Parts: sequence; structure tokens; C-alpha cells
Amino acid sequence: MSLYSLPQNIRQRLANFSGSLFISNKTQDCGDGYTNIPVNEMVSSLTLQTVLYFNTFFFPFWWVSEVIMLQMKYSMLPGYYQCLLTLAVVILTLMECVRLSLGYVGNLHEKVPELAGFWLVTFIIQLPIILFLFTDEAIIILPLERAIHIPYLSFVVFEVVAGFQALKMMTNQLAMRFYLQQFQDSECPQRPERSQDIGVPYGSNSLTSIQ
Repeated sequence: MSLYSLPQNIRQRLANFSGSLFISNKTQDCGDGYTNIPVNEMVSSLTLQTVLYFNTFFFPFWWVSEVIMLQMKYSMLPGYYQCLLTLAVVILTLMECVRLSLGYVGNLHEKVPELAGFWLVTFIIQLPIILFLFTDEAIIILPLERAIHIPYLSFVVFEVVAGFQALKMMTNQLAMRFYLQQFQDSECPQRPERSQDIGVPYGSNSLTSIQ
């Protein structure tokens, strides 16, 4: 008795049960395991999107305040700190535009490469620079600078945490889709093709059988 001889509803139930069992076994074999996320469910992070939204509106105020404070204390800084602070502000400004764009696209459209790029830029570039501007007393931190660095640092830290969680959920969902697709391909092989002529079976013995 073959699988294709069973009724359609029974075959569908068997396929659904086998698919869920297959994904469960695969995820248990992968170390930490995967989060139980439906394959077609949207996994965009509302927390990450909210932080990105407020960060986008806050950054222009941070940039204007930082440039004004840098101009006020620029003459009092040593030469190497003048170059270092100017370079830090330029890099942070350029990377912020790229970072926010990657975050919006990666989170809203559920694109893992863009979201991974956003997380790497945030963790490797933005976070060290803002920590340097917030903690190094040798650069003469003014009160306004400290006031604007605290919210910006909070945004960056929240984005690192929320971005990592969103990236983990998206990769887990992609793994589920991959395993399910592999299972469906293995359980539903292509049936033999038939000849274009009606009533003529496909194969090397088709003409012989007609004769």
C-alpha cells in the first residue's frame, strides 16, 4: 500500500505531523535549540523598532549639541585629543546614518544580512565611541555633553540587546523554513512524467504495448 493511495485528508495530516516532528528533532540536535516560532509568523521586533524610531529623532539634537560643545572646548584640548575627538564625531555621524538604515530595513523586512550589519556596526563602532566620549575625563566633558550622552548611550545599549534577540529569532525561523523545505522535498518526490499523447503511457515500452 503506497502513500499516494491514501485519502487526501489523511495524507495532509500525516505530512503536517511528520513536518512538526522533523523540525522538533532537528532543533533538539542543534546545541541550544531553536525558539518555537511558527514558520509564517512575523518576527520583527517591536522593541527594536521603537528604540530606532526615537533614536532617529534624537540623533540630530545630539549631533548639534556635540558640535557646539566641541567648538567651545576645542582650543583647550591637546593636539592629539583635538584630532581624536573630531575623528570620533565624524565616524559616529557617518556610521549612524548607515546603521539606522540597516536597522530599519533589516527589522521591518526581516532581512538577516542587513540586521546583522546593523548589530555589528552598533556593537563594534558606535558603542565604543560613545563610551569613550562619555567616560574619558581628559576630553573635558561639559555638563551638556554628559546630559546628551546618557540618552544616546541608553539607545545604543538597548539596540544591541534588542537587535541580538531579533537576529536570533530571524535566524531560527530561517532554519525552520529550510528544514521544512528539505522535508517536503524528500517526502514528495516528483511523479513519473506522462507522454503528451492522451492514453499513451510514458516509457520505453509504450509503443510495444500499443502494438
